Amino acid sequence: MKLMPQEIEVRYILPALRKELALALSKDLKQKEIASILNITPAAVSQYIKDKRGQTKLNIDKEIEISKNKIIKNRFSAQTELLRLLKIIKKTHAICDIHRTYDCIPEKCNICFEK
Repeated sequence: MKLMPQEIEVRYILPALRKELALALSKDLKQKEIASILNITPAAVSQYIKDKRGQTKLNIDKEIEISKNKIIKNRFSAQTELLRLLKIIKKTHAICDIHRTYDCIPEKCNICFEK
């Protein structure tokens, strides 16, 4: 089945980003606070921390750390940082690698970057 790039974001990338942020934030905050910041349930935070959700590897540890520090400093919702991280994943074409992992797409696919 051919998945749209937006489906890849929703099914694989957003859960992985939430997981990475939950893990990073768990060093400084309680699960209930993390849930509020990520706009998810405390149970979802627990599942991310216990490695039961968000299995996709993103390899953006430095950017996750930057986001974590901004979130802790300003105590705001993570929505802005999630959008920033999504842009990085698209810009670096990492979305293509993730898409290839879950769907059969051509090696030289450029759909996300066509104008």
